[in-house]
Amino acid sequence: MDKKIVKKLWSAKRVTGLTLLILFLLSLVYYLLFSDKRSTLRVEKDKVIIGTVQQGVFQEFIPQTGVVQPSRQVYLDVIEGGTIKAIIKESGAIVKKGDEILQITNLNRELSVLQQEATFNESINRAREVKISIMRNDMEQRQLIASIDNQLMILTPQYERQSQLFKKRLISKQEFERIEADYNFNIERKQIAYELYKNDSVDRIRQLKGTSESEFRMIKSLNGVRKILDNLTIRAPIDGQLSMLHWEVGQAISTGQRIGQVDIIGSYRLRVPIDELYLPRIYKGLNATTEFAGNSYELKITYIYPNIVSGRFEVDMDFDGETPKGIRPGQSMRLRIELGDSSEQLVIPVGGFFKDTGGNWVYVLVNDSKAVKRNIKLGRKNTDNFEVLEGLKVGEQLIISSYENFGDNEVIILK
Repeated sequence: MDKKIVKKLWSAKRVTGLTLLILFLLSLVYYLLFSDKRSTLRVEKDKVIIGTVQQGVFQEFIPQTGVVQPSRQVYLDVIEGGTIKAIIKESGAIVKKGDEILQITNLNRELSVLQQEATFNESINRAREVKISIMRNDMEQRQLIASIDNQLMILTPQYERQSQLFKKRLISKQEFERIEADYNFNIERKQIAYELYKNDSVDRIRQLKGTSESEFRMIKSLNGVRKILDNLTIRAPIDGQLSMLHWEVGQAISTGQRIGQVDIIGSYRLRVPIDELYLPRIYKGLNATTEFAGNSYELKITYIYPNIVSGRFEVDMDFDGETPKGIRPGQSMRLRIELGDSSEQLVIPVGGFFKDTGGNWVYVLVNDSKAVKRNIKLGRKNTDNFEVLEGLKVGEQLIISSYENFGDNEVIILK
């Protein structure tokens, strides 16, 4: 006889299904309430660079390239053009001040100098003749006065004797009048001669002064004309090393043409071009450092050139202390120009992230495998570090490599 089977309410199958449903619902609730809904990207950890926020000395500087130049150089410019007659010193030679370097010949100039010399000599001779004439006139007037004085020395005692004799009626009136007339004539003659000499003396002094000054100027001009021919010989202006273009005997050289320079040996400086954006922050005395042959050397800005060419201006920098051994003119050297004083700041390493974020945000590690986006604020920059103004703390780590492939994801999972 058949037996009725009673169906169980909580069968194993139903219990299993219900359990799975509850677990699904719980998972769904957890996801909706507690899960991280931010966009996430998984990245291999060995393909990113991690940097650490540190407290350290921050020095703002700009990297530049300078060219070694002698600390002093004197250019050789042709004062009188012509044709090269002889080359005394070759480029690279060590010269002393006054050494002949180049001889130039210019026939037209030499003839012109000879003509000018003849003209000046003629003018000088005329001036000297005028001086001689003035002095001769002075001598003649003085001789005349001396002659009159001599006559008076003879006539005065005669006149006094004759006057006494005439009063005693020992001589005739006619004889007395003759000696009296001679005496009075010489007295008046002396007075006229002295007056004339006095007036002429003032004029003679003026004439002699003017003639002497004119003669002095002409002699000076004559010496200057003679020195024109000296300009046909190029001489070393200082002790140093000669740097000169290649010249040949017989080659023409123009007036004002630069043929080379003389450099002081062993003393160098750097000529450094800098972007015009930094002009307001560049001043004399600013420090810089450079590396050469494994050693570090200090420099200072000593001169700022006012002209801006193609968006750049130039400065001269002298070595502050020891000059590197073995450097040569024309050699390029890398250096770092310090912009202001160093200070203790919060810093992070420079990396590729900056070009993707502009320094406004970064991915900060919350653990070894996860980094999240965080807004920050950066300040100054040098070749090694950024200055951190806001958003980061000492010891925190962040991704400093490029974010180019990270898209807009807010969370980076490092696997």
